[in-house]
Amino acid sequence: MDEFTYRDGTLHAEQLPIAALAEAVGTPFYCYSAATLRRHYTVLDEALAEAGLSERLICYSVKANSNLAVIATLAQLGAGADIVSQGELRRALEAGVPAEKIVFSGVGKTAEEMRAALAVGILQFNVESLSEIDLLADTATAMGKTAHIALRVNPDIDAGTHEKISTGKAENKFGIAWEEARTAFAHAEALDGVTASGIDIHIGSQITELEPFGRAFEKIAGLLADLRADGHDIRRLDLGGGLGVPYGRDNDTPPDPSAYAQIIADTLSDSGCMIMLEPGRLIAANAGILVTSVIRTKQGQAKNFMIVDAAMTELMRPTLYGAHHHIAPIDEDTGAHDAAIKQWDVVGPVCETGDYLGLDRDLPVLESGALLAIFAAGAYGAVLGSAYNTRLPAPEVLVDGEKWAIVRARPDYQSLLAGEAIPDWL
Repeated sequence: MDEFTYRDGTLHAEQLPIAALAEAVGTPFYCYSAATLRRHYTVLDEALAEAGLSERLICYSVKANSNLAVIATLAQLGAGADIVSQGELRRALEAGVPAEKIVFSGVGKTAEEMRAALAVGILQFNVESLSEIDLLADTATAMGKTAHIALRVNPDIDAGTHEKISTGKAENKFGIAWEEARTAFAHAEALDGVTASGIDIHIGSQITELEPFGRAFEKIAGLLADLRADGHDIRRLDLGGGLGVPYGRDNDTPPDPSAYAQIIADTLSDSGCMIMLEPGRLIAANAGILVTSVIRTKQGQAKNFMIVDAAMTELMRPTLYGAHHHIAPIDEDTGAHDAAIKQWDVVGPVCETGDYLGLDRDLPVLESGALLAIFAAGAYGAVLGSAYNTRLPAPEVLVDGEKWAIVRARPDYQSLLAGEAIPDWL
C-alpha cells in the first residue's frame, strides 16, 4: 500500500496533486509520502508483535534512503538505524535516532569510524572478520570502552535474488564463513575491549520467497545452541533485512510481512534473544516516486524513444541491476485512446547507452512537458544519484497530508562547482 493515487484523473501524493508540486519545484524531483513510510514501518512492527516477538528492534537501513526527514519520520515511531559509515552515523543521530538504537554494519569500518561510534555509545557493531574484531578490540581498549558486537556469519544460502544484491553465499564478500563461526566467537571472547553478545545474518535484498529465510533462520537456531553450549552469552539475533517489495512486475510479488514474522517466530521465538531486523527497501521503496518531464519523443526504425529530464543520475537501478520500475503519466486521461499507445524506451539525456529508466513500455504519445511518475523510487534512488554530465542533483520533497516541504534542495551550478579549484600554475 502507498499514498500515490489518482484523483479526478491526476496523480496525488497523499492530499497534494503531483502536478502542483512539479510546478513549484521543477523536474526531475523525488517525492516521498510520510504516511506510507509510517504505514510500512507500523505494518512490520505489528506483524512481529502479533507473532509474539515482544523483544524486538527494527533498525531502518539508512543506505536505502538517507534523507534526514525520512530517518526522522521513522525515528519518531521508535525505529533504530542500521548504518554502514560514519556519515550515516551522523545522519542517524542528527535525525533523532538514539545512539543505543544504532547498529554499525559493513565490511570496511575504519578505526576512525569505530572511535566515532564508540564515543556516542551505539548499541552494536556487526563485525565481519577476525581482523576487524582485533582492530575494534584495540580501539575500544584504548578509549577505555567495551564494544558490544554481533558476528555476522555467512550461511552460504542462495536467496534467489539478483547477483549484485546477494549477500549470503560463500562467494560474497560479507560475513564470516559458517564453518568458522564458533572459532571466531572464541577468538572474540579471548579479547579485551569487545563482548560478543549477538549473531548477525543477512542473505540478500529484494527476496520474494520465504523459503530462503526459513533455511537461514533454522541455521541460526542451530548455531545459537552450539554457541551457548560453548559458554557464550548470546542475547541478540540480528536477522538483517531483505524482504522484497512490488516494483510492478509479476515476479515482484513478495510475501506479506505477517508471514515473514511468523517464520521468525516459528524458529526463534524461544531463543530468549532480542530479535533485530534491518529493513530499508521494504519501508522506503514504495514511499517514493521520481517525477520527470518529457523533453521530446524520437520515433525510429527499430525503437521509439521517450526522452525525459530524469536519467541514470536520478535512478541508477535500471542500468545497474536491470531493475524494473512502473512508469505512468501523471495525467491518467493522457492518451486514453488505445490507438495512441506505443511502445517506448524511456531514456534520459545522459551521454550513455545505459541511460534508461524503462525499456519497451506501453505509453501514450506524450507532448513536450508532459509529466511521468516512476514508481518505487524511494529506495536506492537519491542515494545512488550523481552529478554525472554536471547535472544538478534532483531535489527531494516530503509530503505529509496537505503539507509538503523540500527536504533536499536542488543546488545551483555555483555551489556544485564550489568544491573544485584550478591550481595557480594553470
